[in-house]
Amino acid sequence: MSNAMLIDLTRCIGCRGCQAACKQWHDLPAESTRNLGSYQNPPKTSGKTWTLISFDEITVDGQLDWVFAKRQCMHCQHPACASACTVGALHKTADGPVAYDAAKCIGCRYCQYACPYDIPAYEWDQTLGLIGKCDFCVDRQAAGLEPACVKACPTEALVFGKRSDLLAEARRRLARTPHNYVQHIYGEHEAGGASMLYLSSVPFASLGFPTLAAEPATAYTELIMRQTPGIALGVAAGASAVYWIIRRRQMMQEQAAAPATVTTAESAEEVQS
Repeated sequence: MSNAMLIDLTRCIGCRGCQAACKQWHDLPAESTRNLGSYQNPPKTSGKTWTLISFDEITVDGQLDWVFAKRQCMHCQHPACASACTVGALHKTADGPVAYDAAKCIGCRYCQYACPYDIPAYEWDQTLGLIGKCDFCVDRQAAGLEPACVKACPTEALVFGKRSDLLAEARRRLARTPHNYVQHIYGEHEAGGASMLYLSSVPFASLGFPTLAAEPATAYTELIMRQTPGIALGVAAGASAVYWIIRRRQMMQEQAAAPATVTTAESAEEVQS
């Protein structure tokens, strides 16, 4: 069973230690941002910010509740981004991370369109922009270490371990204090399941988490990718047909104009004679 992370939003205090640890470990630069009326900063994940704490004001039973949520790549069990990548720059590892190889990436952004969580971020400020996203600290895992964000969390809102063990722990928490949680483990089944598993005291939809079916998103991306060669050939054939028609018309116009030119030349010779 692959590794995963249990993210208990009831324990998150919004300190953003995980966000800072991610930037420090991956040597990611700071971003220029502006205040949009929230302590959330920056507004969303990007090529420079792979982990982000979102700040959501939620009204539950007439009472205002402030909920913090860690956002990053979900590291799907069946990643749509990897199935859409035409050059193999993204792939699911046996340990759990959906790894990214920048040396292979051509910046086509198919992964952006395929991801149901809108996570892969294109580096728009770079001349040859590539993709940036959480790599689940694949290098630390290979060395037997837990992810940097988990290491930095002061409240144990983040727990790293085997996916099966974390699902069991999540169910224990739901059963032990059911009044503290909505009875749902987000990421267990969504889009075929993910390596990031969430518990929350409020409905996930109210936090902006997408409502997804259990069917892997790869079912759609693979269908599209299988049709891409046919579509490309169809477009190429259509373009060739249009070119042939235009070229044919040009040739016909040239042929129609040729006799008039000869007639004019012959008339000139008659005048001279």
